[in-house]
Amino acid sequence: MTVHAYTSFSFSYLNRARVFASSLRRQHPDWVIWAVLTDHPPKDFEFCIENEDFDRLVTADELYGESTEPWLFRHDIVEACTAVKGQALKYIMGQRGVEKVIYFDPDIAVFSTMQPVVELLDNWSIVLTPHQTTPDTEEIAVRDNEIISLHYGTYNLGFLAIRNDEEARSFADWWTERLNTWCYDRLDIGVFVDQKWCNLIPCYFDSVKVLRDPGYNVASWNLSKRTVSVSTDGDLLINGVPLRFYHFTKLGSIGDTMTERYARGNSEVYELWVWYEREVIRFTDHAIPSGWWYYGVFQNGAKIPKGARELYRDREDLRQSYPDPFKDGYQRWLEKNTDLMRN
Repeated sequence: MTVHAYTSFSFSYLNRARVFASSLRRQHPDWVIWAVLTDHPPKDFEFCIENEDFDRLVTADELYGESTEPWLFRHDIVEACTAVKGQALKYIMGQRGVEKVIYFDPDIAVFSTMQPVVELLDNWSIVLTPHQTTPDTEEIAVRDNEIISLHYGTYNLGFLAIRNDEEARSFADWWTERLNTWCYDRLDIGVFVDQKWCNLIPCYFDSVKVLRDPGYNVASWNLSKRTVSVSTDGDLLINGVPLRFYHFTKLGSIGDTMTERYARGNSEVYELWVWYEREVIRFTDHAIPSGWWYYGVFQNGAKIPKGARELYRDREDLRQSYPDPFKDGYQRWLEKNTDLMRN
C-alpha cells in the first residue's frame, strides 16, 4: 500500500516543515513525503531535497506554469500556501502507484503511528477532523472555541486524508476549483481560505468519515476538553488514547495565551511546547531572512500591500493591463491610485 503525505509552505516556514517531516519520518519511514513550495529561495540559501526528510518536491511554478505569478499576486502568503493544496493534491494523486494521500500543515508534529487513518481509508474516501469533538460548557470556551469554529470553519484543514478513488477525485476537482478561485481570507463574505469551503464536503460527497478521536489534531482550540498525559511506557496520551499529532499553531504570544487559558495545570502541554520550540530552533537556517517570501515584494524589493493584491484580483481590467503585476508597471499605476486600495 503506497501512502503519500504532503505539506505546503514557504521558506519562512521551512523550520516548522522540517520538524513535521522529521516527526512523520520516525513513525512512517516507508511513506513518501512531499514538500509543496510556494516560494523561491533567498540569495544565499540552497534547498536540496536530498538533504531533507522530504522525498519529493513540487513548486507552485510546476503546478501553475505560466499563470503562476499573476495568480499568486492575488494572494497573501497564507492564502497562497493554502490555495496550492488542491492543485498539489491532484498532482500527487496523478502520480503512478499513489493509493492514499494525507495532508498535514507544516506546524504539526506526529507523535505516534497514523496507521488507524490508513486503515480508515480502506473503507472511506475522505477523512476529516473537526476542531472540536466534545461540546464546551464554560461560556469563555464556547466563545473561544465553538463560536470561532462557526466563524472560521467546522473542520481543521491542517489535516485531510483521502483514498485515490473516484469519489475522492471528484472532491479534489471541486476543492481545487474553489481554492484556485476563492481561497481568500474574506470573512466579510463568509470565506476563510480553504476551511469554510470544506463545511460543504459532507453535503456534496459520499464516503466521508468525520474522525472524532481526540488524539488527532490536538491544538489550543480544543485543549478545554483534551488532557495530555504520559503512560507508564512513556507514550503521550490524550484523554487516555494515543496522541497522534499535535497542531502547534500560532507559535508565539497568541498560541501562548490560548494554551495558558486551557492547559491550566496540565504541565505536559507546556513540555510539548518547549520541545517544539527547541525543534524549530534546531531546524532553523539563518541564511533565510525572517519573514522571507519571494512573492511578498515587487520586482524592485518594495513590499506589496495587501490592498494592492485585493484590487488586482477584483479588477479584470488591471489583470489584462498588467499580466505580470510584480513588475514596475502595476506599481506605478498604484502610486497614482492609492485611494482605490482598501488598506
